[in-house]
Amino acid sequence: MQTEITELLKNVIHPETGENIVDGGFVDNISADDTKITVSLRFKKARDPFAAKIKTQVQTLLAEHYPAVAEHITVFVKEAAPAAAPRPERRTTTERIDKIVAVASGKGGVGKSTVTANLAVTLRNMGYRVGLLDADIYGPSQPKMFGCEGYIPDAERIDGQDYIVPAEVKGIKLMSIGFFIRPTDALLWRGAMATNALKQLVHQTLWGELDFLLIDLPPGTGDIHLSIISELKIDGAVIVSTPQQVAVADVVRGVEMFRHENVNIPVLGIIENMSWFTPAELPDNRYYIFGHGGAKRYAAECDVDFLGDIPIIQSVMEGSDEGIPAVETDGAVSGFYRQAAEKVVYKLSKNG
Repeated sequence: MQTEITELLKNVIHPETGENIVDGGFVDNISADDTKITVSLRFKKARDPFAAKIKTQVQTLLAEHYPAVAEHITVFVKEAAPAAAPRPERRTTTERIDKIVAVASGKGGVGKSTVTANLAVTLRNMGYRVGLLDADIYGPSQPKMFGCEGYIPDAERIDGQDYIVPAEVKGIKLMSIGFFIRPTDALLWRGAMATNALKQLVHQTLWGELDFLLIDLPPGTGDIHLSIISELKIDGAVIVSTPQQVAVADVVRGVEMFRHENVNIPVLGIIENMSWFTPAELPDNRYYIFGHGGAKRYAAECDVDFLGDIPIIQSVMEGSDEGIPAVETDGAVSGFYRQAAEKVVYKLSKNG
């Protein structure tokens, strides 16, 4: 009976395509026996203007040929879902950034965020336009470093798309996930959630024209690092370590990550943080609390530039707590960071 009905339905023509509804693929299913007939029609576009007419034609044709079950003929119509309205294509806001530098560390606790903040201010002091992306999704600290924890980003609508306005502190454009959460919140995010949030911060922040964008990466080598590497053309990486052998061992992994053939990001050099301590009352004395020169030795062994060593200075700690990077207030600190920043700029200019 199904075969007979199929042949019968070839008499119904779709006015737009000119094909019968069987050969045109509009007959989705036929179910028939001596008591009832059910036909399912599927239309290829939403709200097909001929759907109602064709349904009536099928119902009438079947009733004429099978009067015994005329009251038990059912014709279903299925239409394609309406197509989603095309969304305007969003362009990345990183297009006008000249150089992007990732600041990384093999392990936590080496002062990477402090180094990043002070490098950013140093580059600004050298006359460059600087932005800073706090990509340490699980432990954002740059809002604290710059004293702007209370900043709530505005949104700006451009060409039908919403973009995020970064904080601007001391002439530096700053964006961090910390602006969107309370300091007491625990970020219980799976990897995909974290990377999606980071992509938004990368591509939707109104960076404008920058000479340098520094990215404060989380410690280690993981999802966030791979996401940043895939989302941006990074011009170079700076590795931060302390002199301790355990920290230097983790630096090896960080350097090798950037040197991996699938990553191939130039390692601009290593900064050794907390290299020594000099008490204010004994300015000629150096105490190597965490060992001596471990990062510098490793840099020489693996043919990576040594960008400089930063001693333990009380003003650095106080500046981090007070939201004022130490290079703003301490000339001694400024000198150490200026040396490192000049080497970074030189290396980037050599790399093109």
